[in-house]
Amino acid sequence: MTTSSTPARRLSLWIAALCSLALVVPATALADDTAPNRPDRPETPAEPAAPSPAAKLTPRKVGTVLPGKVGVGKYYTPVVKPYKQNPTNPLAGRTMGVYQGPQDQVWEPFQSLRGKKKKRNLLGKIALRPRTKWFGDWVAPNQIAGSVRKHIENAQEGDPSVLVQLTAFALQPWYTEACHRAPNKAQQQRYRRWIRNFAKGVGNTPTAIILQPDLPFVLCSPRPKVVYRLVSYAARTLAKRPNAAVYIDVGAADWPKNQPRKAAAILRRAGVKHVRGFALNATHYAPTAWDVRHGTKVVRALKRMGIRNKKFVVNTSSNGKGFDFGNARGPHEDHADVCRTKRSRHCVTLGIPPTTAVAHKKWRLPKDVRRKARKHTDAYLWFGRPWLYMQNDPFQMKRALKLARTSPW
Repeated sequence: MTTSSTPARRLSLWIAALCSLALVVPATALADDTAPNRPDRPETPAEPAAPSPAAKLTPRKVGTVLPGKVGVGKYYTPVVKPYKQNPTNPLAGRTMGVYQGPQDQVWEPFQSLRGKKKKRNLLGKIALRPRTKWFGDWVAPNQIAGSVRKHIENAQEGDPSVLVQLTAFALQPWYTEACHRAPNKAQQQRYRRWIRNFAKGVGNTPTAIILQPDLPFVLCSPRPKVVYRLVSYAARTLAKRPNAAVYIDVGAADWPKNQPRKAAAILRRAGVKHVRGFALNATHYAPTAWDVRHGTKVVRALKRMGIRNKKFVVNTSSNGKGFDFGNARGPHEDHADVCRTKRSRHCVTLGIPPTTAVAHKKWRLPKDVRRKARKHTDAYLWFGRPWLYMQNDPFQMKRALKLARTSPW
């Protein structure tokens, strides 16, 4: 998402899109093409995970019936040691966990494809790869700790060394509404409580946490200081978790477009000095090479501000044929057209699978990008959700299968 369009126009497009979905799509069609999101329910509190032992360097089987089980075969995310240029990478050397249950909008549709081998294999490209679970204000503050623990328990399957990926997305109001008003006192108190309980749920678990996707919306806020204070509070609170690697989202190479100093200024005010680094491309489609080059410039801009040694992660779930968000084709920028074939260009499809092997030649990245990635990029992760309507909800089967079918990976 970006502020390239006027807030009013973007808000009207959102309303129109949602209304059209309610009016045009019958219930029978939804049963075939979508799977409704199951809201999180109160969970029985559990004890925080035990401190993580040394990371395993062997594949892990999780018992799916599909050929190419999680942890082995074509869906296995290789466990690799950190590059010598980035020896402290907290995501390297760990197995990435895959959640399998009702909190995930992809898992139940995947399970429903038993007996449909071709479609099941395609959707397995998404369902059987490690992805980031978004947690937001729709989960009440008194329920978020239990919900996070339940997710972690499922993804780790009893192995406390497994890396779990989470997104903390609880600021209200947000998106274009954030351009008109800032969080009031009650919302600020709720947010702080939510963050504290989210952190309790994380406990000692090895986690990669994406903090507040689309943070550049703060640039249009009538009271940006309030937003920065809240995100900085979240950054400090989550950074206290001993095995949490926190990355504050700061848009993409095309938002704020070609302005690494502005991105660095956002991060500085949002408390990036307290955390591992920052995240790029959560809701955009910028090519990975663009984001690695842009991220490197942001790192350098932060260094000039006195904030050193920051790293970043890039969302690659939707940029297999990356392009500028402002030039998106389709009904809405957040619901851009999916590629029709593997030869299509300027369209949405799955990008590089989740990995810490960011400089591998298999990804066909330019030499200068591989060099920058070795030093500054912790991982390519899937914290975007292009298989969901408007990258939000509900899951769309036809869209997901096209994403998988046309991906170059």
